[in-house]
Amino acid sequence: MPNGVAHLGVRPACGGANAEVRSNGLAAAGEANKSFESDNISMLILNSALSLNMNPREYSEEFEIENANFGRPHIILIGAGASYAAFPNGDRNGNKLPLLRDFIDVIGLETEMREAKMPPPYSDFEAIYSEIYLNPSLAKTRESIDRKVTDYFSNLELPDEPTLYDHLVLSLRPKDVIATFNWDPFLWNALHRNHKLTEGPCALFLHGSVAISRCPSCEIVVSRSSMNCHKCGGQHEEIPILFPVTKKDYVSDPAIAGHWRTSKRAMKQAWAFTVFGYSAPKTDVEAIELLKEGWGGANNRELEQIEIIDILDEDTILKSWDEFIHSHHYTIFNDFYNSFVGEHPRRSCEAYWNQNMECMFIKPFPMPHGVSFNELYDWVQPRINAEKNR
Repeated sequence: MPNGVAHLGVRPACGGANAEVRSNGLAAAGEANKSFESDNISMLILNSALSLNMNPREYSEEFEIENANFGRPHIILIGAGASYAAFPNGDRNGNKLPLLRDFIDVIGLETEMREAKMPPPYSDFEAIYSEIYLNPSLAKTRESIDRKVTDYFSNLELPDEPTLYDHLVLSLRPKDVIATFNWDPFLWNALHRNHKLTEGPCALFLHGSVAISRCPSCEIVVSRSSMNCHKCGGQHEEIPILFPVTKKDYVSDPAIAGHWRTSKRAMKQAWAFTVFGYSAPKTDVEAIELLKEGWGGANNRELEQIEIIDILDEDTILKSWDEFIHSHHYTIFNDFYNSFVGEHPRRSCEAYWNQNMECMFIKPFPMPHGVSFNELYDWVQPRINAEKNR
């Protein structure tokens, strides 16, 4: 699987028994990683096309289930809006998911704002934190902010019933990738609790996460909830999550730097790219560089598809993403469940191909909502079985 992957307890979040994060951000590459290593995009498309049954009499659910041969990944880039969409009323215990505009109020940083003599309104936490971070006299205030932010996100919990995050990880295959800018533990924990059914997609934590830490001896990313490193038994080191907006130095951390490189490599090979709840701020220089080097400009993507899941209006969205979209090869949704991933779980790349390249009239076959995990797994299992038979 992709190099520089995250390790999830006894298994890597990106799959593959030998895939671990090392200090140079590279992991042992197995056979499953070949689709990410090849630069011959045309050959990948041709191979995918030849492997599909392109002329069914009807685009039925049975046809969608059985056609699971597309090798190129679907990459999902998620921001704070995704977690807010998953839990608009808060987590399991009613704790709210903060956004930039209400971050200070939700986390409870009013005391620190008074100490730093920061006047309201507090609509841009990143700008305020940058000012505090760069002022040596406010070092204790910054430490207090760091501690409160980490503690707040660490205490967030998934509800017992299936959530949007469970649906998201079950809607993707091991070849696919979720790259997240979020600090919360939801993606990691959803992967962990659904691993009993199937290996999940590759998970990459571009801004770190309260769910992960690093073993300095083995140079791998491990679960922060485990007492010691599962390999050497040594203690973990925390991975910083807060940086000033003008110096988001995430790539200086050897483990997280590997996640950035893997994201870039995955984007280059992706057939479909979904942006969920991320607004691509111009101040996030490293994120923009990732998109430009990984996905590339509009002229680099004449066949592939980009979809954006956001509640903003289309004009605003296109102003942020226009340089990455080729012509009309985009779709915008305000709900995850209306997206291609939501309507074609585990078959989104095949569905894109059949609609856009084969001009087929495809039908949505979404996961059932509001059901138990057992019912959800019963629905997913035939798709997993078809994948194993390929």
